[in-house]
Amino acid sequence: MGRTYIVEETVGQYLSNINLQGKAFVSGLLIGQCSSQKDYVILATRTPPKEEQSENLKHPKAKLDNLDEEWAAEHAYQVSRMLPGGLLVLGVFIITTLELANDFQNALRRLMFAVGKSINRKRLWNFTEEEVSERVTLHICVVYLMMFCRSISARPADWKYQNGLSSSWLSLECTVHINIHIPLSATVSYSLEKNTKNGLTRWAKQIENGVYLINGQVKDEDCDLLEGQKKSSRGNTQATGHSFDVRVLTQLLLNSDHRSTATVQICSGSVNLKGAVKCRAYIHNSKPKVKEAVQAVKRDIMNTVADRCEILFEDLLLNEIPEKKVMNSEKEFHILPRRVFVPLPGSTVMLCDYKFDDESAEEIRDHFMEMLDHTIQIEDVEIAEEINTVCVSSSVNSQTSLDNTDDEQPKQPIKTTILLKIQQNIGVIAAFTVAVLAAGISFHYFSD
Repeated sequence: MGRTYIVEETVGQYLSNINLQGKAFVSGLLIGQCSSQKDYVILATRTPPKEEQSENLKHPKAKLDNLDEEWAAEHAYQVSRMLPGGLLVLGVFIITTLELANDFQNALRRLMFAVGKSINRKRLWNFTEEEVSERVTLHICVVYLMMFCRSISARPADWKYQNGLSSSWLSLECTVHINIHIPLSATVSYSLEKNTKNGLTRWAKQIENGVYLINGQVKDEDCDLLEGQKKSSRGNTQATGHSFDVRVLTQLLLNSDHRSTATVQICSGSVNLKGAVKCRAYIHNSKPKVKEAVQAVKRDIMNTVADRCEILFEDLLLNEIPEKKVMNSEKEFHILPRRVFVPLPGSTVMLCDYKFDDESAEEIRDHFMEMLDHTIQIEDVEIAEEINTVCVSSSVNSQTSLDNTDDEQPKQPIKTTILLKIQQNIGVIAAFTVAVLAAGISFHYFSD
């Protein structure tokens, strides 16, 4: 027997309301959460067609060979940025006319492979051996209203609808203070984006190895997340809309078994990411384990920091600010986009997006409509992080120490944005990673 997929009823309504409008087929994404026993699908969104593609698909002899996997993969990558911890692109769907019903399986495999490759290309974390790597493909023939659900390995899958599936999912919230210092090598010629990715990969190991306190307690990872929660009159745990506070505690142990090492390298400059990030993750309420919840939080922390950096690099490129100009500045400050959350109707789950200070709420609304094919209300847009005054300095002594003198944790968490600070310093740097405070991550680097 294949995997079982529990599906929100509104997903079925959304799929049945898609009109081909003369096109030969429409494809899209299935979004939800994996678990050891079953998977949950809480959202579906069609891939917006290219203008030229839209015309081609109206041709009566259009084939599934015309499916633009690259376009669909880019859509999946953009959507993956809008998913909080715990949510993934679980698979793809395709709705076809009768004439194309026999061609769908190969097309779905090609599409799922392209989508998976796109989403995984810049991820800072890896799936565990325990996690199920199967992804779902759904084919609907509009003529006979027939539906075929299979895993990517072509095994049949069980597709079951449930009303209010995510209306009582559990939420986990965490504010993490970061101060990540990334030296830019003077001997290896990497782009600024590549250097930043390498630095974030090293930082991600700290996140992976951290200790996570849930409501102030360290819990065994195999325990039920809801253990000790209030019971209802029927003996069931009351979990409707329950929210957990998560704090991060990690420390480099200095003893004979865990030796501290210094990394010495010649630098042409450094990148400093500093501020507070608001993280959220969601977990199903069907006997969730602590390790599932912690894993969802970890991945949200890593995803949101990496996504903001990449969005900034894209913005610099879009505004035609050459990397050489940024790199040649003695000191350059950029504000990374702030995270915003929007509720999913009928669910405790909130989706997210990122906005620069000059972007309006209307633009966020339009982006949600374009990427997720769902209308949101502007008043529902929640800005998770407030922006503070940023001082911009245009000069710095080339011999200035990279030791941070203002690395104290903010007294008011959340009310801070992340800064991308690029410093030009020539010299040899000895980098030491020391204690990391609870609910905050602070990386200290010292130069000789």
